[in-house]
Amino acid sequence: MAQVGGLVMLQPKVGGSRENFLFAGIDKVRFRKPVIAGDTLVMRMALIKLQKRIGIAKDGGESSCCR
Repeated sequence: MAQVGGLVMLQPKVGGSRENFLFAGIDKVRFRKPVIAGDTLVMRMALIKLQKRIGIAKDGGESSCCR
């Protein structure tokens, strides 16, 4: 999810001018089941808050797994 959030920030309309982002942490996360080979993992991320001047963003997301 952190990698998908980084991809969101590299979009030109969002954070585009920055090349490097740091992962700071996660809140309210639950790991329900491990993903195994053959599973389809769908991840959705959305930008919640952006402070473009200093390069800080907050993303929200969810994932689902289909076996």
